[in-house]
Amino acid sequence: MEITFDKVSYIYQPNTPFEHKALNDVSFTIPSGSFVAIIGHTGSGKSTLLQHLNGLLSPTHGEVSIGEFTLKSDAKNKQLKSLRKHVGVVFQYPEHQLFEETIYKDIAFGPSNFGVEEKEIDERIYTSLQAVGLSSDMLERSPFDLSGGQMRRVAIAGVLAMNPEVLVLDEPTAGLDPKGQTDIMDMFYDLHHDKGLTTVLVTHSMEDALAYADHVIVMDHGEVYMQGSPLEVFTQKLQLNKVGLEVPEVIELITTLNDELGMTMEYQGQSLKEIAAALLEQVKKGAATYE
Repeated sequence: MEITFDKVSYIYQPNTPFEHKALNDVSFTIPSGSFVAIIGHTGSGKSTLLQHLNGLLSPTHGEVSIGEFTLKSDAKNKQLKSLRKHVGVVFQYPEHQLFEETIYKDIAFGPSNFGVEEKEIDERIYTSLQAVGLSSDMLERSPFDLSGGQMRRVAIAGVLAMNPEVLVLDEPTAGLDPKGQTDIMDMFYDLHHDKGLTTVLVTHSMEDALAYADHVIVMDHGEVYMQGSPLEVFTQKLQLNKVGLEVPEVIELITTLNDELGMTMEYQGQSLKEIAAALLEQVKKGAATYE
């Protein structure tokens, strides 16, 4: 599903002493099937923007289009329930939203509320569990008997059981160790490609934005500050620093190597280990020259 923000502004507590404009004239388009990362410092408007994607908030001014659904400031949005069938949101610490006595009931809660037949719910549960790497043998267990990582996967399975066309990820790796972060992001990336999802990642991790997204939107003080491919954005170090953001470590390393050693390395998805190996090879060639 394509997502379009057209001159969207959002004001909290308008016409009060606490009035605050969180979004200001924001416009962009997220093509259907793309993986977009939205980055920015705290208070840049990321979370407010995210809440427009499934109708938790509606624009104060402007218009948000998500596929065939439209949210406007001057219209009663009667399509919210239908919209939420198509947009799945994984909030920070989604495991905190678990509440049922069994894993089966927790995953089934969303589809059941939307009137999905029991047979189809069963099929969705098994498919969702498989997608998040959990066994169906666990279905009658309490989600609260699981590890933190497993609880998060159960919560994500509950979102996937809705069969969303748009997947919104709000800091999905928060609180996980480095391996857990990589595992979860790899899982989302595989789901994105396997199901052809439109995926929106809201993150503080420049590394995740670089590694997984095909487009990056930088927010600052409620406005779109910059956008483009990950390389177009993350090679603009000075501009990013101005809004309190750093470039990913791997880009910083490549830039330093090229500047200090006269190398001509380009970022092509290499890991830090692969860059170290390339540097070692360069050193060996230099040493061989003087033998």
